Amino acid sequence: MDMDQQQYYYYYCMCYMMWRHRALAVLILMVAIWWRDSDGRRSRGRGAKYGPLVDRDISRTNTLARLIDASDATCIKQLRMSRPVFHKLCSRLKERGLLVDTFHVSVEEQVAIFLYMVGQHHTNASVGFSFWRSGETVSRYFNAVLQAMGQLARDLIYVKSTDTHTKITSSPNRFYPYFKGCIGALDGTHIRACVPANMVDRFRGRKSYPSQNVLAVVDFDLRFTYVLAGWEGSAHDSLVLQDALSRPAGLKIPEGKFYLADAGYAARPGILPPYRGVRYHLNEFAESREPNTPKELFNHRHSSLRTTVERAFGTLKNRFKILSHKPFIPLKSQIKVVVACCALHNWILENGPDEYVWDESTWYSHLPRSSGRVRDRDADVREWAAKRDLLAQQMWDERERNIASGSTAVVTRTTDV
Repeated sequence: MDMDQQQYYYYYCMCYMMWRHRALAVLILMVAIWWRDSDGRRSRGRGAKYGPLVDRDISRTNTLARLIDASDATCIKQLRMSRPVFHKLCSRLKERGLLVDTFHVSVEEQVAIFLYMVGQHHTNASVGFSFWRSGETVSRYFNAVLQAMGQLARDLIYVKSTDTHTKITSSPNRFYPYFKGCIGALDGTHIRACVPANMVDRFRGRKSYPSQNVLAVVDFDLRFTYVLAGWEGSAHDSLVLQDALSRPAGLKIPEGKFYLADAGYAARPGILPPYRGVRYHLNEFAESREPNTPKELFNHRHSSLRTTVERAFGTLKNRFKILSHKPFIPLKSQIKVVVACCALHNWILENGPDEYVWDESTWYSHLPRSSGRVRDRDADVREWAAKRDLLAQQMWDERERNIASGSTAVVTRTTDV
């Protein structure tokens, strides 16, 4: 090998070694950068530590155990239902695939967070503090349970039966047969609302605060069978009812059946209100002030039967404090919360130790519906006004006959129980 070849070989080796060292250095640098970024992602994924992880987990477990495992009294007071009813609700949500356990939060804790907020009217921050959770976690699972309850409400809010209820049949000559065919009562109630400033006027009606006008139908077991929420507080009750009746999936009144309503509604097919301008409320008949006319007698018995819907509203608002206080959630969620609370109300009545719980044998999957005949509205109103007049006169005639014969079967001063 001559001198030129040796120099060329030496130069080639030097270049090879230099490029090899450079490639190795670049590779080491890339590995170092990758390791730094991946370590940063792991650190961000762990999030901020407010304390030792094991301590927080123990505190969360203890908090949940105190709520749902300590005693029925504690569970009812804090979560508004007994322990068996709570666990059965969680099982139903799991079976339906509406809620699932996550790596960090069980279904039981998700439902407890939701019930704690709607039952006690706590803010997002206070619930997060109590459950050792961040505000984002509380908000996320509150909305998840709210969505799940909206789906479950379809299975809970419905008419179970169109048979005449025992509350009517067990009171002959007082309710029966005059209210035969009555399957419940309807009314509107105002639920506090939190709305943007440019919408306050629309949502402020007869109340001094913004509210949504909620229409609800209740059967004589205090169960909600239909709920329409979201109307502005300034909307008249009759307008809300008209909207409910006109919706494709709205309020359907079975053929031959009717609901009791207050004097704010007009007499129409399926809706039977009392006489206006005549004594109506039960306290107006107190202290031996007996009904003196057929209209007063009809109004008295109508009021005694229709108080069911008022009792249902009172129970609902007393159980879920979020419905009687200014909410801290968006308007869309406020509307969904009303429906969810009505569904939970039905769930508690159906699964708790309550005298109004119905047996499964009385459930009906197919109900008769209206034939859908279109008739003149004025004629329909006159027809049902005449029906009311006929019932009032029949009640009065029967009462007079009983008084004349000395019968004690008729008791007019009886309140709803």
